[in-house]
Amino acid sequence: MTDPTPAPPAPPGSGQPGDSPDGTGPAEPGAGPERTGPQEPGAGPERTEADPAWRGVERGLLPLRRCVLLGWLLPPAAAAGVVPALAAGPVWALCALPPLAAAGWGWGALARNWRSWRYRERADDLLVSRGVLWRETTVVPYGRMQLVEVTSGPLERRFGLASLQLHTAAATTDASIPGLTPAEAERLRDRLTELGEARSAGL
Repeated sequence: MTDPTPAPPAPPGSGQPGDSPDGTGPAEPGAGPERTGPQEPGAGPERTEADPAWRGVERGLLPLRRCVLLGWLLPPAAAAGVVPALAAGPVWALCALPPLAAAGWGWGALARNWRSWRYRERADDLLVSRGVLWRETTVVPYGRMQLVEVTSGPLERRFGLASLQLHTAAATTDASIPGLTPAEAERLRDRLTELGEARSAGL
């Protein structure tokens, strides 16, 4: 005669070797918390040697160029408005409108131009893209680079920026990248110089 009382269920994790962690059945091959898949390229905080992602320039480039714009257009606007108004009457102050309109248009155009600047480091070359109405992309092969310069004028230093100038064997592939931080400009200079020497030695 058998005991009608059913046996209590086994606690989770007490199954035989090869069972799933919850004890409901055999575990699938390779299943377990330690299993991880390969990371996608570029996933994670560290950048690979040839990062395929586009990178933009620093936002400080926009106020820098707007300051240059106002420095060129505000004095002519003031002269065109004040001098005729004093000499011929207040109505002649309207002569200041064309320079002011040009300054207003340029204010917005510079924002669009700033967003268009970007660069991309690839295994064999560097891409530099810019332009709004006419998009232009320059391909700079590492093996054709002859000189990489970092420049920073007084106004650029005021905004904490620097520019990278690339000189190649062909003038059509020369390129420049403005609006970089000094650290990023120096990193690019050192890396591009090293890659250029390595590619030239392999030719």
